[in-house]
Amino acid sequence: MTVTEKLIYKTYEASFKLQRVPDTVIKKTLVQLAGEIEKSIPQLIKANKKDLLQQDKDNPKNDRLMLNEERIRSIAKSIIQISKLPNPAGKIIEKRILYNGLQLQKMSVPLGVVGAIYESRPNVTFDIAALCFRSMNACILKGSRDAENSNKAAIAVIKKVLKKNHIDPDCITLLPAERDAVPYLLRAEKYVDVIIPRGSNELIQYTRKNSLVPVIETGAGVCHVYVEQDADIRKAIAIVVNAKVSRPSVCNSLDSLLIDEPAAEKFLHQLLPEFEKYKVEIFADAKAYKLLKNYPYKQKAKPADFGREFLSLKCAVKIVKNYNEAIEHIRQYSTRHSEAIVSKNKTLCERFLKEVDAATVYSNASTRFTDGAEFGLGAEIGISTQKLHARGPFALEKLITEKWVIRGHGQIRD
Repeated sequence: MTVTEKLIYKTYEASFKLQRVPDTVIKKTLVQLAGEIEKSIPQLIKANKKDLLQQDKDNPKNDRLMLNEERIRSIAKSIIQISKLPNPAGKIIEKRILYNGLQLQKMSVPLGVVGAIYESRPNVTFDIAALCFRSMNACILKGSRDAENSNKAAIAVIKKVLKKNHIDPDCITLLPAERDAVPYLLRAEKYVDVIIPRGSNELIQYTRKNSLVPVIETGAGVCHVYVEQDADIRKAIAIVVNAKVSRPSVCNSLDSLLIDEPAAEKFLHQLLPEFEKYKVEIFADAKAYKLLKNYPYKQKAKPADFGREFLSLKCAVKIVKNYNEAIEHIRQYSTRHSEAIVSKNKTLCERFLKEVDAATVYSNASTRFTDGAEFGLGAEIGISTQKLHARGPFALEKLITEKWVIRGHGQIRD
């Protein structure tokens, strides 16, 4: 057995012990973990700085990697929220008595062992660990080399609290950062119940193609905001600016802006000064490019630019004739993550919410709200863009499956 295989097996064994931990102890442990995280702020920041020093200073993805005091306190706060949420496992979903006296119950149970593969973002280590622990799932975490020091520091804090509460620390495991560990996890179908990749489209596709373990995707986000001709211009500008610049390195940020032709000139005239403050680079179609005039950060868009997840201060802009053209464009380029319309036309807004096929759809609001914490779910493992089992913020409520429990007194089938 390799080191990775041993770690996977230990987690599998620990998953059964976790089922015996009382819910009150799990809640208490999470509260203590939140406190320990806040006590460990200096150590966590120190480890994180080691990771940041190894990156190109101009890499826009550094924002996803960075931990500071505010973000660490936010992590602790989200874990407190998770501790207050009810355990989704152990609930009786359905019950009935058959003609022969058999007592049937359908109940929710943990998935078992959850494997997660993710890039950068050390906060994800805490999020997944807390969500899995609250739902009585063991978890195996495979972070990237970019965040190796940060992840090791995070897992040390977690295991310290688990040991303090006499819980097998192997129920939450961090695999080695090297890529060589990934194939072992993907082939561990005997010990791992589900794999959740979180990161680039390349990572997600690799996981799908190579995993023997069932995969739940948390997809890349190519997110659109469509400004319809009847939009309130002031609100539309606030929504677009927020969706693009508030945190451009995350999956729910704006990638493509669609504008109805009758409103385009007026809207862009007011939007561009706001974009220029943040040096947002625009990839514009032919019609939009003519209206950009003296805007300094512009270039003509190529077809591929409308399907790009930029993860930086870059944005594609296209002018459309009407609602129908906007919808067709979204259908062609969307990754089914988060899509928004801005309009005072309630009929079109409702059509958009019904007709657009995405995990989250918005009317007159920023796509940046697609987040487990914002939705009151405490945190999320990722945003699922597929349709089976989970869609949207993949949070506590989806870390379960079902089991039929039958109680009899000697019945046999005729």
